[in-house]
Amino acid sequence: MQISKNKKYHYCFFTIFLTYALFNGGNSNLLIQINFIVWSLFFVLCLKDKNYFLHFKNFYTNNYKVIFIYLIFLIFLVFQIIPLPLSFLSFFSPAKLFFLKNLGNDIVYSSISLSPTNSFFQILNFISFLLIVLILKMIFYTKRHKYRFYYFLSCIGFFISIVAVLLYLNGNPDFLFLKNSHYKKSSSGFFINRTVFSVFLLFCLISSLELLKNFNNSIFKNSKESFFVKFYIRLFIVFITIGVITSFSRIGNFLLIATLFLYFVNELIFSNQKNNSFKIIILIIILFDLVVLSIFFGASEIIDRFYFLKEEFSNISDLSNDISRFEIIKFSINEIKNFLYFGYGLGSFETLFQLKFSNPGVFYANHSHADLFEFIGELGLFGTFLILIPIVSFFLNIQKNLQNYLLIFFLLIILFFDFSLHMPIVQILFITFFIMNNETYGSS
Repeated sequence: MQISKNKKYHYCFFTIFLTYALFNGGNSNLLIQINFIVWSLFFVLCLKDKNYFLHFKNFYTNNYKVIFIYLIFLIFLVFQIIPLPLSFLSFFSPAKLFFLKNLGNDIVYSSISLSPTNSFFQILNFISFLLIVLILKMIFYTKRHKYRFYYFLSCIGFFISIVAVLLYLNGNPDFLFLKNSHYKKSSSGFFINRTVFSVFLLFCLISSLELLKNFNNSIFKNSKESFFVKFYIRLFIVFITIGVITSFSRIGNFLLIATLFLYFVNELIFSNQKNNSFKIIILIIILFDLVVLSIFFGASEIIDRFYFLKEEFSNISDLSNDISRFEIIKFSINEIKNFLYFGYGLGSFETLFQLKFSNPGVFYANHSHADLFEFIGELGLFGTFLILIPIVSFFLNIQKNLQNYLLIFFLLIILFFDFSLHMPIVQILFITFFIMNNETYGSS
């Protein structure tokens, strides 16, 4: 069977994306570097195709101002890691200069970033985001392409859920390259963190629900085995839901029930095309969550998963200072004023935390539990302003539909109450979903 050109490029995209899903969301400097090289090569390969190059040219012509602002933002990130004379640093980062003077070494040059190495790899990561946007605009240009991506996510969500639940039922032993020592009593699968795992599965769930809701318009509309495909997707949804539930992530479970509720309300009240079978499926999932699993885990445990703010105010027992998550968030907010204009560098929060706390521990020192304040602190007002311009420009033209409202809701919850948006796979999922859900697609 001959594979079409589009499928070849799509399968390449899916293969690269799969490496993020199988290796902790791409959250390591080595993986960021490797993925940057792979995305760059894939981008050049796409440009060699005449049709894709025309798509790229058209997108650039319509959005060159926003792309230019983003390039300025990338230049700012580079500026954060360039060694500067201490006389310059006294203007750009007096707080960093204060730390250097306390070290007592004969330092002549230093960067704005507290961790230039981590900031460098984050620059590569942000360049990769631009490449991904351009690739998406080149190779995904019909509804069939979008639903193909949804089906891919649904399949790998099912597979990763199966692996995670099986490991969970066996006490989460370390298996090959998987280290599950942090979460012995919850599913995390190929991810070190259970919340990132649950957020990833939520995107897989949305993909599956969109396939079921729009099945007649999907890539399977002419398939002789459409009945079996529908059955598989429903099966995938069940296991994806189990994966989110057994992660016992409060953020993940709160977003799960919110997702199902919003889809049900939309189908019940706002949808023009009444899809009774789709409503029944959502109701079954909700009942499965709240009733069936309460038998296995207890009703109090099921309800407790939705108090996602509980962990923000609870004490962290493994720190000698007995610091709560709320205090860490407060710390990240207070440090913004010390690095107000030019920030302390992407990926530098852990360094800042260790400089301020004598015994910060290893598990809670690398993020602030509130992405919004960590990003503002890392970028400063200047960098935050630069990145907000393309973001605001996009949201001013966003399509008004359920999926976009749901994505914005996800974004706000994670920005204020979690750190998942610092994970490459979550960043890419938001980018991909927003791009695909706001594109004007052809019918074929």
